[in-house]
Amino acid sequence: MKRRDLLSFGLILAAAPTVAQASGPSGGSTSQARFTTLGVLTATLVRSGGRRGVLTVEAGIDVENEALRASVAQSVPRLRAAFSQVVRTFGAAMLPGEVPDADRLARDLQAATNETLGRQGARLLIGTILTR
Repeated sequence: MKRRDLLSFGLILAAAPTVAQASGPSGGSTSQARFTTLGVLTATLVRSGGRRGVLTVEAGIDVENEALRASVAQSVPRLRAAFSQVVRTFGAAMLPGEVPDADRLARDLQAATNETLGRQGARLLIGTILTR
């Protein structure tokens, strides 16, 4: 499979509204989804030779607390805006030819999650980080 086909397949999957249902202790599904995807976040970066490139990050939030889940569901647009800002800042700070520092990006996105929600308890999960 070509990388271009793989990337377009990943974008199609990210664009689809995916929600994973969490199972409770009794085996049934809970009233709300435990995992929320925030889709694909992109940023422009400078590649070696001065060309422009794209940084693509797929992220989601896992929440165990049911009360916080409701807050996350209501705050998805604010979380997406905060994440986009973090990814754009991260992409602008990357040096040409540099490999993305996944740990730093995850730490920055987790801080944006906690700040946007106003408390801790939601865990950020990164699906993929691609540069092209």
